[in-house]
Amino acid sequence: MLGIAAIAVAVLALPAQAQKKTNGPGAPKKLYCWDQNGQRVCSDTLPSEAINRARDEINANSGTRSAAIDRALTAEERAAAAAAAAQEQADLAAEQTRKRTEQAMLTTFQSEADLRRVFEERTSLIDNNVQTARYNVTSLRDGLITLLREAGNRELAGQKVADKLANDIQARHRELLWQQRLQASFERQRAELDGEIEQIIERYRVMKGPRPG
Repeated sequence: MLGIAAIAVAVLALPAQAQKKTNGPGAPKKLYCWDQNGQRVCSDTLPSEAINRARDEINANSGTRSAAIDRALTAEERAAAAAAAAQEQADLAAEQTRKRTEQAMLTTFQSEADLRRVFEERTSLIDNNVQTARYNVTSLRDGLITLLREAGNRELAGQKVADKLANDIQARHRELLWQQRLQASFERQRAELDGEIEQIIERYRVMKGPRPG
């Protein structure tokens, strides 16, 4: 929780006119507070280096917190969130399919081919995800190799690797790792779907039983 002393010091440091509602009716002055190098920093402006940090927004007139902003997600966290969203979508589709097949397995499906068609939408969805992820991985890997080759040539020529080139290499590598995780997740879902289909087909066969001669 934000310390009272930190708020008070920051508010008192503002010009007197900044502590009043100068941005129009109903628009009080904001105060931003965040942690930096182990210390609590408060300011009436938000510098660029603090944009991605977790912060509190304070009403400079009342000293009360008006909002709490979480820090920006890292590439790894974005990859985990994307994989979780994809898994949630696949799980929802799986549950819907299971309900349909259990209710109509005996009355609707006259053959195993009819039953397999229920899974076509899910199979197509996951196959598309797999193909897209594979394409992205290949493209990102090729781009990273090109950047690394350029950096290597500059070093062999005794030249300094430009900061922009070094940053591009790091960014491309992070994106590649992200897409590789997504690809592995989609391929695992595809394998699990194949197993699920076979289990349901086997259950269908048992429920149908042998037909009278």
